Order: sequence, then C-alpha cells, then structure tokens
Amino acid sequence: MLEALIIILVVGAIAGWLAGLLVQGTGFGLLGDIVVGILGALVTGFFLPQVGIVLAFGGGILGSIIAAFIGAVILLIVVKLIKKLLS
Repeated sequence: MLEALIIILVVGAIAGWLAGLLVQGTGFGLLGDIVVGILGALVTGFFLPQVGIVLAFGGGILGSIIAAFIGAVILLIVVKLIKKLLS
C-alpha cells in the first residue's frame, strides 16, 4: 500500500513537472506538480475513454508517466484557456 502511494506521487510529480515545462507559464512547485500529474492521470484514464480516445502504452511506470503527462498537458491547457477567458 505504501509503495503504491509512493509510485503514484513520483509518477504525478514527474508528469506534472514535464507538463509544466511544455505548457509555459504554469509552474506550480513540487506539490502542485504532483497534483497536476495525478489529475492528469485521472483525465487520461477516465475522461478520454468517455470521448472515444483510448491510450495504450502498456504497463509499467514509463507508460503511466506518459499517460499522466498527456492528461496533465490537457488539464494545464484547459486551465490556461479558462484563466485567459476570465481576465
């Protein structure tokens, strides 16, 4: 159980950090990157199949990081667009 939590946190941190590098102007620090990465994994795992997009990278940590990264980028782009619309 503890190992799974640590893996989730590490995957979230890496995916969120990479997404923050790609989507400029969205640095959130370590805790924020972890949250963005975990939410990105949820976006990729839940919402994309609902609209007919299924990502298959195989198992393992690298596949999890790639999937979470894609979801985190989508999430950061949506957040950036919403901020732009509200200001």
